[in-house]
Amino acid sequence: MTPADLSLTVQHAVRRAVDDGALRVDVPPRVKVEKARPGGVGEYASSVALTLARPAGRAALDVASLLKERLEGADGILSVDITGPGFLNFTLRPGGGAGLVAAVRAAGLSYGHGDGLAGEAVRFEGVREERASVVVECLVELVRAQGGDAGVAGGGERVHVHPGTYDGEALGSDAARWRLLRAAPHDRPLDGAPLLVRHERNGLFRVQYAHSRARRLLVNGRQLDVLPSYETEVEDPLAGLLRDHPSVLLAAARHRAPDRVARHLEAVADALLGFQHTVLPLGDEKPSAAHRSRLALAEAAGTVLAGGLSVLGISAPDRI
Repeated sequence: MTPADLSLTVQHAVRRAVDDGALRVDVPPRVKVEKARPGGVGEYASSVALTLARPAGRAALDVASLLKERLEGADGILSVDITGPGFLNFTLRPGGGAGLVAAVRAAGLSYGHGDGLAGEAVRFEGVREERASVVVECLVELVRAQGGDAGVAGGGERVHVHPGTYDGEALGSDAARWRLLRAAPHDRPLDGAPLLVRHERNGLFRVQYAHSRARRLLVNGRQLDVLPSYETEVEDPLAGLLRDHPSVLLAAARHRAPDRVARHLEAVADALLGFQHTVLPLGDEKPSAAHRSRLALAEAAGTVLAGGLSVLGISAPDRI
């Protein structure tokens, strides 16, 4: 279950509570679901009960209890807990990889794009400083990818960054953009020199290399007559990182933090590079459903890496 799926599931629970008369509120067009914060319960959380409490004329804990009754046992949800003044916390069932892979395949490079900022108009102030200009350009793309109306205009929202030069000619556009976007806007930009070295300490190299490995695995799979097809569950941290991708993109847009995307891509790349050795048959090993499923997950990871790099304005070469 992806965060978008969970959001729809919670929205449907609200609608059922309204339809059967337990709640008298307007069903929200969207329900915000986020990663559970440190100290929370489960994997995801929603404050929808607190949002609905006042219009419903009910205590938030009462609203949360009504929704919990309608969410327990839902497909993909293992348990629902109520914490604090009325937060709903969700623990998801393990598995569900087939739905994840299908969602990535269907969306392609747009996987993780959504409507979390639909109806919001965001205007950023035009700037001349090179780093700020790169950050603003990326933020416009992030907001638009979440359904918002974004652009640049005089008197718009000011993006504050630590000073830093673009160095496009010296580094090349990919390394130059990664240098300025990988660090949080208020932090000092990365040192450019290490980004020119093909080494595991170079985050950009790891991300682009991991994408190229995913593409190469597909080529090698065809040579071994192994095609990607998710047929059996694959338990690997890589799957969880792919599920988190939509929420990372939305958070990056909301908090004006493209560095969150870059850090997440590094995590996906590291997981894929560790996972790659299990994907295809080795030696006399015969191809199996497990190999086809692992290849499908690796293909999905490559798609997520390419899509994330695209949002940052960075290329995803098939071969390095």
